[in-house]
Amino acid sequence: MLRLALVRQRYSPYGGAERFIARALPALERAGAEVTLISRSGEGWGARRLLRVDPFHVGNLWRDWSFARAARTAWRRQSFDIVQSHERIPGCDVYRAGDGVHRRWLELRQCTASVLERIGIALNPYHRYVCSAEKQMFEHPRLRAVICNSKMVREEVQRAFRIGREKLHVIYNGVDLEYFHPRQGEALRGAARAQLGCRPRDTLFLFVGSGFSRKGLAAAIDALAAAANPGFWLLVVGRDREEARFAGQARVAGLSGRVRFLGGRDDVRPLYAAADCFILPSRYDPFPNTALEALAMGLPAIVSSRCGAAEIVEPGANGWVCEPDDAPGIARLMQAADGAIRDARMARAARSTAERFGIEAMAGKLSELYASIDERR
Repeated sequence: MLRLALVRQRYSPYGGAERFIARALPALERAGAEVTLISRSGEGWGARRLLRVDPFHVGNLWRDWSFARAARTAWRRQSFDIVQSHERIPGCDVYRAGDGVHRRWLELRQCTASVLERIGIALNPYHRYVCSAEKQMFEHPRLRAVICNSKMVREEVQRAFRIGREKLHVIYNGVDLEYFHPRQGEALRGAARAQLGCRPRDTLFLFVGSGFSRKGLAAAIDALAAAANPGFWLLVVGRDREEARFAGQARVAGLSGRVRFLGGRDDVRPLYAAADCFILPSRYDPFPNTALEALAMGLPAIVSSRCGAAEIVEPGANGWVCEPDDAPGIARLMQAADGAIRDARMARAARSTAERFGIEAMAGKLSELYASIDERR
């Protein structure tokens, strides 16, 4: 039996990493793995084994440093075969780079930041800590493998750190193909659209994700304004501390009635069903689970070239690829989508793409990776 430890500082059922874990767990356990979570909290973890480490902290830097230290101490006291971290903690066996490369994200932020913002980023002690921990982890001799959820992330890790390419494994996210299925959309669509109050011919674009700035919500709102089509709506699902700022942007653009902030949802399927097209013009996004969920529901997707999901989008067939922050270009793609989404072939192509990325396929690749690591120990 493989004894596997998963490390996640805050385990919440809404997070992308947590959804990755939750989807992989049943298949891994069927394959004989005993899984333990090391975390400050285990909301949604259920009855599985939990090692709770919650050291005192004040501020985010102390929070991350204290958890890394406590988690490392906790796993060293156990006899795990493999420790897989979803946090940047030097000394783990496997790291899942679900958040991409922090250093790369800061570089992209600085490209569009003001002088004062660039100085703030450079001097921010938290960013300096994360970049240091990231470098130490990727270059640590104990690290056996890095799970990259896109080729984009693999190339970024390879460029930024001294690490052998043989350690970098691209394993795309998996999606529950039964839970997210077009037949769900057929059953839910009418009621969901009626609840939203839209007209039958209105075109609904769906944005799902937390961290609105990084996910490109400002560009999506600007694009909706530029498209100048009163039948276009933007549904925003997710939580963000700056929601009021984006709501203000929509209000100033005269879009308050057609940009709907719907908060976090336990079940997003009714909104996938109501929508006509998924949109996520991210400024940086390793590979959002939501893009796969949308495709599995038969929704074409507009994603940015800085999003790992662009690797599985075929422009004009199952979606489109935009440039981040290019509101006029995104508006043109929204108009193109409006003309194409009535074609059932696009929905079939979206679903067909998602079918290559089922949970069992992902879990199988993870099991193969763990077995190869265990053999080399």
